[in-house]
Amino acid sequence: MIESRLNELNLLRYRKFKEQRRSVFAVVVLLVATFFSFTAEFWANSKPLVIRYQGHVYVPVLFDTHPSVFGRDDITVMDYRELDMKDGDWALYPLIKWDPFESNKTVESYPSRPTRENWLGTDDRGRDVLSRLLYGFRYSITYAMLVWAACVFLSITLGGVMGYAGGWLDLAGQRLVEILNTIPYLFLLIILVSIFQPSLALLVILTSLFGWMSLAAYVRGEFLKNRKMDFVEAARAQGVGHARIVFRHILPNSLVPVITFSPFIIASHIYGLAALDYLGFGLPPPTPSWGELLQQAYKYFTVAWWLAVYPSVALFATLVLFSLVGEGVRNAFDPKKS
Repeated sequence: MIESRLNELNLLRYRKFKEQRRSVFAVVVLLVATFFSFTAEFWANSKPLVIRYQGHVYVPVLFDTHPSVFGRDDITVMDYRELDMKDGDWALYPLIKWDPFESNKTVESYPSRPTRENWLGTDDRGRDVLSRLLYGFRYSITYAMLVWAACVFLSITLGGVMGYAGGWLDLAGQRLVEILNTIPYLFLLIILVSIFQPSLALLVILTSLFGWMSLAAYVRGEFLKNRKMDFVEAARAQGVGHARIVFRHILPNSLVPVITFSPFIIASHIYGLAALDYLGFGLPPPTPSWGELLQQAYKYFTVAWWLAVYPSVALFATLVLFSLVGEGVRNAFDPKKS
């Protein structure tokens, strides 16, 4: 009976979300952007997708081929643009013919303004801005999703334990959370990153250790409320164990704040990574990064407007899209409307 009512409620929430077209549009745009970013090798790469050379067909974008196959024994990495193409030879390149680490050596100075070769210009090392934006979204969304997953796990685990157990365990947990909340999280993160070798995994771990507390407070409140509900008391009266009560009855009814806040949490972590990269404490170079492009924009603000405009637009659009998704989820889970 309870499961049937939950399924009906979830179906009603889904329909409420679908009615908000701008939220659905935001989800579609984010999914499309994620798809293009995680398959960026097929859209922005200096290697051809397919090449036919002297009667043989190669797929450089998927499989590396030694330069000796193309008659070049003097190099170790093949530059396919320098390949001497004969009659019958052809190459199919991606739409953007630059990978995020390659410099355009045909321009006189860096950063260079947008041209037909580099649609959004180049950075201070001659690397294509559009390519770095496309690849950079991959790292941003990966970091944000990993931190979100870790924070959700920690908040549900620790907040749920405090809320369900209550008593001295809840009291001790609350005091610990209050102590951790007084720590200047950003400054501590910068200090730890400067001590250790920065990497995506390290940033995810450090951010997760200090990012779960705000969500845990809501989970704790939900557990405190739901543990006294009639259906939980009925389960206890029937001799149901604690694990089954938590995972079958309390947890499914305590996930509303987790789901509601998730889009906003993911957006905040995307912004947080950009801020760390801007300050120089984020992903190690030469990793494509939106914050690193904005840092260059600060250095070349008067001569390279494209370094400020395009990364800012990409970051702003991403945050707005996640906010629209969050708005739709919040309205769908609003008990007054459901």
